[in-house]
Amino acid sequence: MLTKINCKRSIMAVVVLSGLALGILSAQTMARAQVGNLIVKVENGVDEFSDYLKRRGDDAGDSGTATQARARRGKQATESQKATASAKKDDLSSSLDDLNGSTNRLRRKFDSTDKWMETKSQVERVVEDGRKINQAMTRGNYGTDAARLWGVLRNGINDLARAYGVSPLGA
Repeated sequence: MLTKINCKRSIMAVVVLSGLALGILSAQTMARAQVGNLIVKVENGVDEFSDYLKRRGDDAGDSGTATQARARRGKQATESQKATASAKKDDLSSSLDDLNGSTNRLRRKFDSTDKWMETKSQVERVVEDGRKINQAMTRGNYGTDAARLWGVLRNGINDLARAYGVSPLGA
């Protein structure tokens, strides 16, 4: 019985190590232009997500008549609800600014080096900033459009992370 357990553990270890080696090998075989395209995909995703959130904020300001109608029906948000919503929006906005900055740093470093793998630390930063947005998106309810745009951006970040052998974001 003990040998079966040891055998299973050994097989699992081989599978895990093989997966890690495969991730490293796939990162090394990707062409620089392919990695550049992955970075562009993330940059475009950050811009689209940011633009959507700005438009959504502008639309919210324009919907004063709906707010007035709700107030007449007695369904106005409390100060606590307003403060919570504002804090969530600020968290998401701050996290998105961080992601935009780390993506810009990645682009600058990537463009200035011939060996794209040297920018791995910048990719790790992009992924870490993406984790903050992922957390903000799961804590708040930003609607289906925001969720769809974040899903596309998250997939782009994950593709980039895999190219560099970095742990991708969760779902």
